[in-house]
Amino acid sequence: MASFSPPPKYMIDLLLTWYDAQARDLPWRVKGGNHHDPYAVWVSEIMLQQTTVATVKDYFIRFMNVFPTVFDLAKAPLEDVLVIWQGLGYYSRARNLHKAAQELVHRFQGIFPSDPAILQTLPGIGPYTAAAVAAIAFDTPCLPVDGNIARVISRMRAIETPLPALLSEVRKEIKTFVGHARHHGDMAQALMDLGATVCTPTSPSCNICPWNSDCSSSKNNTTRQYPIPATKKKKPLKFAHAYLIQTPSGQLWMRKRPDTGLLAGLIEVPMSDWLEDETLLVQTPPISGAWTKAPSLIKHVFTHFDLHVQLWTITIDESSLPIEGFWACQSTIPQLALPTLTKKVIKNTPLLSDKS
Repeated sequence: MASFSPPPKYMIDLLLTWYDAQARDLPWRVKGGNHHDPYAVWVSEIMLQQTTVATVKDYFIRFMNVFPTVFDLAKAPLEDVLVIWQGLGYYSRARNLHKAAQELVHRFQGIFPSDPAILQTLPGIGPYTAAAVAAIAFDTPCLPVDGNIARVISRMRAIETPLPALLSEVRKEIKTFVGHARHHGDMAQALMDLGATVCTPTSPSCNICPWNSDCSSSKNNTTRQYPIPATKKKKPLKFAHAYLIQTPSGQLWMRKRPDTGLLAGLIEVPMSDWLEDETLLVQTPPISGAWTKAPSLIKHVFTHFDLHVQLWTITIDESSLPIEGFWACQSTIPQLALPTLTKKVIKNTPLLSDKS
């Protein structure tokens, strides 16, 4: 394992001076050591998991307009939270955000703990998010490690440990920075910004990096070799049938997914199970009738697998159906908590496409 002593004070000063001049202008951020709103920091950090800053900005502003405080979020129905969240994906984040808000209100009277260990007792908050909220909002002496920070440290020290084991090593190494910054929140965000804007994955701008002269990989012209990537595994491919039942006026038969598992609690059209072995996938429509097979598959990408969906459509007169679900009219469909997969299914429906 790589090991190094605390960074010299001049390195910390160089980084923070750079940050004072070059920090990104983000809607949840305050510079200059002023304490941030922990609620805003927490919401932004949860949104930023697996999602880019560019995408999160508008979602964050919209979310905060609807749920401006942890009390507003805690008392809101989960369905309302999921509707605001739709399009961001990884909906377990929204469900955990909602649960954690309720716990913050009930256990802590809406006051955020400044201790990372206590923050980690809340749903959806792991070591990274806990450290980020504690450092940024409360100047707690700790530093988070995300992909950007790991890349900066791995390059600066030319750490040979490949991902994902690198993250654990960097967490231990980054502890040597603690106590050496005038504001731990600024230090955390400076490292994040350095990785996001200068020490980027494929085109690092070493010539403008405040740590260029102290960077081991830059000195050896090996910057792009770090961090050493993990061995890529081929993602599984799954198959499914989707059954879109519509009326001549464009109403759709929808249903709610189970409250646990992938896309839990979101709204979809009736679907089969998702199977890796296509030969085991049986075409069993939820109602009998003249179903039409779509000419092409709907392809969707999840984090850990890809999904190919065969769409079937049928048009019937509005009536009660002997299956779980409800009719949704065109005016209410946008208000439902629809995952991107469901939106793709609807978009590929001829009658609805003609109406849009």
